[in-house]
Amino acid sequence: MPDAALRLTGLLEQLLGTPLPVRIRAWDGSESGPPGAPTLVVRNRRALRRLLFKPGELGLARAWVAGDLTVDGDLYTALGLLSGLVWERGEDARGLAGTLRDPQARAAALGLVKLAGPPLPPAPPAEEVRRPGHLHTRRSDRRAISHHYDVGNDFYELVLGPSMVYSCAYWPAPEPGATLEQAQHDKLELICRKLGLKPGQRLLDVGCGWGSMAMHAAREHGVSVVGVTLSQEQAAYARKRVADEGLTDRVEIRVQDYRDVADGPYDAISSIGMAEHVGAARYLEYANELYALLKPGGRLLNHQIGRRPQRDESAYHVDEFIDAYVFPDGELAPIGTTVTQLERAGFEVRDVESIREHYALTLRRWVANLEANWARAVQLTSPGRARVWRLYMAASALAFERNRIGVNQVLAVKTPESGDSGMALRSRTWGTPDA
Repeated sequence: MPDAALRLTGLLEQLLGTPLPVRIRAWDGSESGPPGAPTLVVRNRRALRRLLFKPGELGLARAWVAGDLTVDGDLYTALGLLSGLVWERGEDARGLAGTLRDPQARAAALGLVKLAGPPLPPAPPAEEVRRPGHLHTRRSDRRAISHHYDVGNDFYELVLGPSMVYSCAYWPAPEPGATLEQAQHDKLELICRKLGLKPGQRLLDVGCGWGSMAMHAAREHGVSVVGVTLSQEQAAYARKRVADEGLTDRVEIRVQDYRDVADGPYDAISSIGMAEHVGAARYLEYANELYALLKPGGRLLNHQIGRRPQRDESAYHVDEFIDAYVFPDGELAPIGTTVTQLERAGFEVRDVESIREHYALTLRRWVANLEANWARAVQLTSPGRARVWRLYMAASALAFERNRIGVNQVLAVKTPESGDSGMALRSRTWGTPDA
């Protein structure tokens, strides 16, 4: 009688010291665990070897990306149940070493080794990034951006929809019935209003993506825009969109590092979902560069994902799955750190708005788009790459919902010595019709 699932469940519970919150279906067809719960499908013994050789998040991620491990049932529910065992528990090889001092846990680990079969570590999936540490040089930044954004514009069209905006949308309340496209339009318009854009001004869009912000600002607010990106594919796509909309006289898209922009000053700068790639060691340089590119009185809108601060900030480490498969060299900082660095560069920070819940709603829409177009997504990339994106976006949605990470819009001004910031006394209405 097949019994791999029962044996696996027992050994894992003995090792972890707690009941498993999900069902297990093993490679022999057997099942074990709480009825009605999402089912973790262990398709082969190789999945166990991945977990044994790389305990914790990275081992699970490798098994998922390779297709050795999958979920039958609601993915969000499964990830929510597993988060207490993996992400919130923080188990890795170092933590496991301490656990194995217990004789029962050591016996369970040996049982898993036996159940997994020949002890050969499987090679990581082809989608995993292999490179030296967090350098944040121009060359390493280009490689990291290419890994994430040069997946293929057709793939991003499936996930992002017609807006082609790859950052948190801005949803109305109540949200049901709102479209992703309208919510992204409203986010771009919100940023333009915060920047106080006026016809004839110059806007620099740092990390311009597929050109949506640049085109919106030029079309709706009459400004001239320079958009810079390190992705060749993004730039080619954005330039075509600009030409198709007849905006070539007002929008220029460059493949250029923001550190190489030398044609300031600008009236305003937007940086939307780009600063996460800068890195802590380079963040003050980033802030200084943008400050220098602005006219006195010019505004910066920095839209950036942030994390919760830690008691010991030196213990912070980049999420293993995200670093290896999604955003190589990406780093998150607490909002307080971001504000401090902008102020150190000379900016006066005038407004900070958290839109954390909005990103959870956005990610759920992106996941739905991916799942609805799964066969096409696999065809455009690879089964492993599509699985990376499904896991990354679903897990990120839960992280935003549970306040493990957030996203903030920081409005800062290059206030001149006169002290005239150019801001209204009550600016939070941002020029809306009912202001």
